Amino acid sequence: MNYKTIPIFLAFLCMGFADVVGTLTGQVGEEFKLSHFVALLIPFTGLIMFGFLSIPLGVIQDRIGKKPIFMFGLAIALAGMLLPLLQKDVLLLVFLAILLLGAGASVLQVAGNPIMRDVSDPEKYSRNLTLGQSIKAVGTLSGSLLPFAAHQWWGLDYRVVFPIYSAALLVTLIAVAATRIEEHRQSQAQPATLKSCVALLGNGYVLLMVMAIFVYVGAEVCVRSGVPVYLKRFDVDIKKWGVLGTALIDVLLLTGRFSGSVVLNWISAQKFLLITMVISLIGLVGLLLADNRSLALASIVFVGLGFANIFPLVFSIAVNRMPQRSNEISGLMVTAIVGGAIVPPLMGLLADWTSVRIGFVVPLCCALYLTYVSLVSLKLRPVAHEI
Repeated sequence: MNYKTIPIFLAFLCMGFADVVGTLTGQVGEEFKLSHFVALLIPFTGLIMFGFLSIPLGVIQDRIGKKPIFMFGLAIALAGMLLPLLQKDVLLLVFLAILLLGAGASVLQVAGNPIMRDVSDPEKYSRNLTLGQSIKAVGTLSGSLLPFAAHQWWGLDYRVVFPIYSAALLVTLIAVAATRIEEHRQSQAQPATLKSCVALLGNGYVLLMVMAIFVYVGAEVCVRSGVPVYLKRFDVDIKKWGVLGTALIDVLLLTGRFSGSVVLNWISAQKFLLITMVISLIGLVGLLLADNRSLALASIVFVGLGFANIFPLVFSIAVNRMPQRSNEISGLMVTAIVGGAIVPPLMGLLADWTSVRIGFVVPLCCALYLTYVSLVSLKLRPVAHEI
């Protein structure tokens, strides 16, 4: 493995820190006695930054390079994590911290996914990106386990994540700054602009893949937030096990991504994407049909393992097909992460009208679209010169 990938992998770990917003929603809401609406603004505050920043940053990145943008993202996230340490019990600082952490994570996603290609050995990009996403899952899992462990063992609250995340971000920023990265820049007629970036959606294949990220992130958020409530059907106490229910999904995603990084040494990303979609469909159908706890848990395992590698596979397949437009594609795809804010309310509406179990029809529809995308990608091989 190229040693230059190490600081990039560390940055992927830091990307996962942004997912702590989901875990903090209930704890911050309870501490500050927030309404449900205001409490739900916590994850929205972080997630919305992906929509605002990603495309403009993709354009800027095309002009000044990936490494400066990458370091900028780490610095923003670090600033966010330091804010709550200045003064305790100030809700505005918590919201501002989440805002900056979300902004930093969006910047890291825009620069980190394509920069991994610059530091990876030939033919190892999909594998390394999948491994990077698995390391990101460790950061995500820390958002569930750190507050839980701190409360159980040391009597501390959720604020324990702020100094820990600050230290990790600082170390990563120094490591990236000390690493020389030679970017693979391919010539194109004109530098990227906001107009050319949006116009790229006129390419049917690009639009197909961007929408794949949109529905995937939406489906993953549906599953991560819906599973603890779904398990109430089988007499699982959500108040006692709710956080650990989300952690179960995070562990499955982590396991699936590490396994995927190994599997991709032997099969193509296109074939593996189709396999993961078949596994996902089996799990989601199982959730709709399950009539006992054992079948429900088995279905959750299938969904978690199936969903694990979709993001890095879709991203790497798209970039490998059109590497000369990697910055623009990266901006578009990271913008599509706002699907995590748009799709879950649809599941919530369906669940309100019917039941939580039927609500899983929404991520099932997302998975059917992703299966179609996998079939299209299987027919199309990477073409370096396609625009």
